[in-house]
This record gives sequence, structure tokens and C-alpha cells, in this order.
Amino acid sequence: MDKQTAQTRANKTAVVTGGGRGFGKAFGHALARDGAHVVLVDIDGGAAEAAAAEIRAVGGAATGLAGDVTNEARMGEVMAQAAAINGGIDILINNAGLHSDEYGQPIRKMGLAKVKRLFDVNVIGVVACTLAAAPHMSGRAGACIVNISSSAAHMGGSAYGDSKLAVAALTITFARELGAEGIRVNAISPGLMLTETIAAELPAATKARVKAMQLLGDDGKEEHIVDALMFLTSPSAAFITGEILRVTGGMAAGV
Repeated sequence: MDKQTAQTRANKTAVVTGGGRGFGKAFGHALARDGAHVVLVDIDGGAAEAAAAEIRAVGGAATGLAGDVTNEARMGEVMAQAAAINGGIDILINNAGLHSDEYGQPIRKMGLAKVKRLFDVNVIGVVACTLAAAPHMSGRAGACIVNISSSAAHMGGSAYGDSKLAVAALTITFARELGAEGIRVNAISPGLMLTETIAAELPAATKARVKAMQLLGDDGKEEHIVDALMFLTSPSAAFITGEILRVTGGMAAGV
């Protein structure tokens, strides 16, 4: 941990779902570098604790907890445990979600059981975590929630995209419901981000097709999403709520 870095989130508690790997893990590192105590929640408790241990090893404060975001009772326990650290929750990142090529198939190929699981995690999980966290966030200065949507939400044509469109809509709904309590709610809509996982599992033809739709020729990178998250959870975004920030290289540009 760079001790010269200004830590503007000291004494703040940030909960990150899907925190054991990928974007969630990267979000945890960034928030911890800025002084927050990060609570990483993942259905794979071992991965959550391993990610938290990495943060602690470089001087950050982090806790890893096991939890399925679709389990209302467990999310209640998780949020209560997180709130006990600093007297409440300041930041909630609803990042946990099912994706990959497996969940990008036609609905008739996926079948009802898989589609239900997709919506349970990607949509109901956001509702469950928000409802569990909100009482611990109410009235706290700078309290905010960031949901992770997807550029697929703006394109149409897949159950995965539909689930992320629902996340975008929930962002606006919760912004309306929680604004009076001082809680801002926004979403990030990533485009094609060539993380190690995506680069390995996404067919080359799909990557080429999506990149051809971008207005910028550069590759999307994990740090682009991290930077967006750090902005939306900062005082610089104090008057921003109910918005979906597209980070797509222009792929999802439109009005």
C-alpha cells in the first residue's frame, strides 16, 4: 500500500459482491488503497478470503465473506457484519453476476432453469443486496451504490443483455426510492473489457465483431471500469444519481 496516496475513504466501509475475482477483486483493491475497509462477498468464500488476504498483505483493510447474493437471509447477515466495522455501510458495489458465453446463448437453447438462475443472480441479487444494505447506509454522508450493468443491455438480443437492462432500470428505481435518505445509486455499463478471463473464454470472432462496433480503436481494460467506479463513489459525483455510465469505447453510443 502506497502510504503517500491520499486516503479519502478512511473510516468508510465498502461492500463488493462478486469480490473474489475479476472486476470485484479489482474494485476491492482500489477502494482499499483509498482507505476504505473493504468487505468482499463471494459465493466462493475461499476466493473472497484469498482476495481479502491479498489486500491485507499490501497494507489495506479487508474482510472476505461467503455468500450467495440470492439468499436474502445471508445477505442480511453479511450487511450487518459489514456495518459493525465502522458503524454502517458507505459504499455498496452490486457486481456479482453470471456472464460468459454460457449465458449469452439463445433463450431456447439455454432453457428455463438456466434463464431463471441468470435472472436470480443478475437481477434479484441486486434487489436483495440493496434492500439488505440500505438501512445501514441511510443518512451516512456520501453513501452510494454502484450497480454493474453491461453494454449488452443497450444492444438487445440476449437473455444476459435483458438481465443487465433490468439492472439499469433498477438503478433508476432505487435512485428514486433512496434519494431522500441521501443514498446515490448509479450504474456502470462496461463494453468489451479484455480481462484475462474474457480474453481466454470469448471466441475470437466475437471479440472482433464487438471491437468493430467501437468508435475508439483501443482495447477496453479493467482499469477503465475501476476508474469509473472510483469517480462514481467519490465526492466529485455528489450530485449524480440515477445514471448509467457507459464505458464502451463508443460501442453503445446513442441517445
